[in-house]
Amino acid sequence: MSGLIGKKIGMTSILDASGKIMVPCTVLEAGPCVVTQVKTVEKDGYSAIQLGFDEKKEKRTPKALKGHFAKAGTTPKKILREFTRFEEGHQKKFGDILDVSVFIEGEYVDVSGISKGKGFQGVVKRHGFGGVGDSTHGQHNRLRAPGSLGASSWPSRVMKGMRMAGRTGGEKVKMINLQILKLVPEKNLVVVKGSVPGPNGSYIIIERWS
Repeated sequence: MSGLIGKKIGMTSILDASGKIMVPCTVLEAGPCVVTQVKTVEKDGYSAIQLGFDEKKEKRTPKALKGHFAKAGTTPKKILREFTRFEEGHQKKFGDILDVSVFIEGEYVDVSGISKGKGFQGVVKRHGFGGVGDSTHGQHNRLRAPGSLGASSWPSRVMKGMRMAGRTGGEKVKMINLQILKLVPEKNLVVVKGSVPGPNGSYIIIERWS
């Protein structure tokens, strides 16, 4: 299998093999995930496996989804995601359970999630602008302003893509080439080197690096 759905637990640090250097890492809960649908080229036009993760209250599940989960012989799940890349000869069927055993310590994975939302922010925080001018040369309340937008009588509009103030964060971010430092199968935990997008408790997708 190429990946799993999981949840970000939080960051910590562990000692490397030499026992002298602290390595920053993130603890992720990966699975267990249930195969809720198997798509084929003949029926759907492409091959994919749909996984479900995290329990959901039955009373909050629409009837159509209840039937969908019942067909797979599992309880309702909060998160459903499709994975289109998986190893040949490892086909899955309805109701199969996938856990951290699909990964190997030392291999590299990509982790994607929704970054922390920071609300409406100015250009200094959002884009790293240095501000306008020097506070000792007649600038009043302009240190964090965006400055000129470049457009004059022509084209008399703000060009698309102009870096300006706006809502920051809350976007899908993928961190690539994160090494798996440790697996804890009994607790479904994966420890990866470095940071992962999103706050603690947010859902993430772990995919084997290719």
